[in-house]
Amino acid sequence: MIIQHKDAKIDLPDNSSARDLAEKLNLREPHQALAAIINGTTKDLDSPLSDGDEVTFLDFSEKAGKEVFWHTSAHVLAQAVLRLYPEAVPTIGPPIANGFYYDFANLIISDEDFEKIESEVQKIVKENARPLREVIEGKEAALSANKGNSYKCELIKEFPDGGEISQYRQGEFVDLCRGPHLSSIGKIKAFKVMKTSGAYWRGNSDREMLTRIYAISFPSRKELKDYLFMLEEAKKRDHKMLGTKLGLFSLNEVAAGMPFFHPHGMRIWDALLGFWHNLHSKAGYEMIKTPQMMSKELWELSGHWEHYHENMYLSEIEGREFAIKPMNCPGCMLFYKTDTHSYRELPMRIGEIGHVHRNELSGAINGLFRVRAFHQDDAHIFMRSDMIQSEIVGVLRLADEIYTAFGLKYRLELSTRPEKSIGTDAEWENATKGLQGALEEWNMPFQINEGDGAFYGPKIDFHIEDALGRSWQCGTIQLDMSLPEKFDLEYMDSDGEHKRPVMIHRALYGSIERFMGILIEHFGGRFPLWLSPRQVRIITVADRHAEYACKAALHLREKGFHVEVDSTSESVNKKVRNAQLVQTNYMLTVGDQEEENKTVNVRTRNGARLDPMSVESFAKQIEKEIQERMPESIFSGAPV
Repeated sequence: MIIQHKDAKIDLPDNSSARDLAEKLNLREPHQALAAIINGTTKDLDSPLSDGDEVTFLDFSEKAGKEVFWHTSAHVLAQAVLRLYPEAVPTIGPPIANGFYYDFANLIISDEDFEKIESEVQKIVKENARPLREVIEGKEAALSANKGNSYKCELIKEFPDGGEISQYRQGEFVDLCRGPHLSSIGKIKAFKVMKTSGAYWRGNSDREMLTRIYAISFPSRKELKDYLFMLEEAKKRDHKMLGTKLGLFSLNEVAAGMPFFHPHGMRIWDALLGFWHNLHSKAGYEMIKTPQMMSKELWELSGHWEHYHENMYLSEIEGREFAIKPMNCPGCMLFYKTDTHSYRELPMRIGEIGHVHRNELSGAINGLFRVRAFHQDDAHIFMRSDMIQSEIVGVLRLADEIYTAFGLKYRLELSTRPEKSIGTDAEWENATKGLQGALEEWNMPFQINEGDGAFYGPKIDFHIEDALGRSWQCGTIQLDMSLPEKFDLEYMDSDGEHKRPVMIHRALYGSIERFMGILIEHFGGRFPLWLSPRQVRIITVADRHAEYACKAALHLREKGFHVEVDSTSESVNKKVRNAQLVQTNYMLTVGDQEEENKTVNVRTRNGARLDPMSVESFAKQIEKEIQERMPESIFSGAPV
């Protein structure tokens, strides 16, 4: 039989499996051929092939490949725990963004038990059992097989009637699972238990508390070593720690999940917004500002009241119910409806830095990464359907300019129509083709996530990569076929007919607070000059030099630089060290000679020392560094 693999046609004997194809292609390394995608469906390598099948293999470098690897590893973790603690009751164990976890009832462990669990995992890996998929005939049989585990039985009862129920067996361990799984446990070359915590069954605080064990695994020891090194580096860059150390922001229980930004943090904030406004003005966006609180009727019309009511902050005024906005979109819809529109006005690009509030669970709040009050750099683009591709390309261009300015690499994902959605097949096809055509025109690789779009339209997500190689989902472009319909938006077309505009939602920073947190960790607090909250500090040698230092500072401030003066009685070396600890980009030392010659001694954050120069000469050079948004000091080649 003939199998299509990428661009090649492979001849295999009849009754061959995906494993046979992997063997023929020599995909035997631990990170290779973790599972097969056969005609678009992910399956185990033991799955049989038929003539004409299209087959690709999942690699550990892919998200879906990691999920297979880590879900199999979760079963290995559960098997090890049950060998050591036979009374423990396994519940669920899914893969997550970094590794996996497994929840157990009737289990109490501590950090001291981790080494013992890891040793048992190593024994299981050496046994190299082959996970075998078994189909259970019906719910009753599944309930009977799991009658000693009330948690599994609860899940089984919720399975759809008539649907296939499967379990995986490896050695003595059996667990309910849809799969797929690794074909060989031996592919797991490195395994580490990371932490343990309590977790409510199914996330419900009214249900029993379980013991959750977090772990991670890799197809090589080097990858585990690199990952652990990255975690150590991430601790040093933690934005909550640096936010306090550098005086950027603070958190207070009087407003949990709502950060307080300090003057130095506001300088970064203003730089981010100034950069954003400048780019959007050039790209033809107009700015609006909509109210913070709007009536229940508006949120009912938009659909948020039905689907998002529990996460909204509510208030009653003069007998009417109101909500603080969790999204900016409905306000922009009302703006559009304040006037009649012609096809000649399209596309209309409307931006808003909207302050939104969402009542997140207290346990989910995390510094600037997960907050209850934040600002979205929203924009809504109203257009004709034939403008979709060109407008998406325009947004991609804008996003690229933003992310590259911060030295952030990114990848793109296109998510298509989910099972539950609104709109016709023709509308979805046109919308998806528009987004995919734009991505192809942009000529950058992208991944397609089938069925992962919003119910109201397909979307493009930006996943940025920071200096530690961590991925963050930030920007998004969503095509919406719902709100224009709900708000009865129209424009007059060239044929005199009233037509419905197509609308794009898009945010590029996403949440400005979260993006700022990412940047703090990306730069490790060492911001480039154009973004830095502490650009220059002038250091006096003695008290008598304070007046000259203040004059120099005034001159630099008049040119728009952030300047501090340290005229304390500390030694010059201590003052320099203090400035370096808060990541000041430039330290200018002034003493008798500098005052006499009207110069400053310049030292960079990295310790490079330059020849004395006039304040004006220094200003001109760092002006260029700011204007060009240089990632390093313009004096980076200076001698130390």
